[in-house]
Amino acid sequence: MTRQRTTLDLSGLPTFASGPRSPTWWGTLGFIALEGTGFALAAGAYLYLAYLAPEWPMNAPLPNHWPGTIVTLLLVVSIVPNHVLNRYAKECALLPVRIGLVVMSLLGIAPLVVRWFEFPALNVYWDANAYGSMLWVLLGLHTTHLLTDVGDTLVLTVLMFTRYGRSGRRFADVEDNVFYWDFVVLAWLPIYFLIYWAPRMG
Repeated sequence: MTRQRTTLDLSGLPTFASGPRSPTWWGTLGFIALEGTGFALAAGAYLYLAYLAPEWPMNAPLPNHWPGTIVTLLLVVSIVPNHVLNRYAKECALLPVRIGLVVMSLLGIAPLVVRWFEFPALNVYWDANAYGSMLWVLLGLHTTHLLTDVGDTLVLTVLMFTRYGRSGRRFADVEDNVFYWDFVVLAWLPIYFLIYWAPRMG
């Protein structure tokens, strides 16, 4: 007796997936969960020290809020082209995605340029006291994430201008990059409040 095998023609299925159907998306979500926990722990340590200290800030002038405010405005503005890019990535539209990635690369570099001036504008060194240490930790954590995402965006931009950019999987990578950039922007907002406005509110 011959055994029969049931076979299916899977040639019509897509060769890649995006969003929650993609393992990469879940990996990005895992990174966001881990890094978001790190931000929350750092913010909790800041608030705990502020609660214990008889005076906050500790023997230091208030930070100049203008560099941080400019960074915040640049990041918030970047959300619009970021989601336009996401729409074109879903449509696998090569030329608009290339243009969008160039725009997002520039919008990622711009806050880093301002961030260079933001550290000295804190008006306290990292080793001056606990207040200075926490400010530099919070700003340093976010700068690390900003650098990571800008680096990823630049790599994707270069890839999209090569033959590898025509692969559908690259468009899914662009969507994941958009997802992570949203996290970088949203994670900054409470940090911005803690660094610049919480001390001013007493």
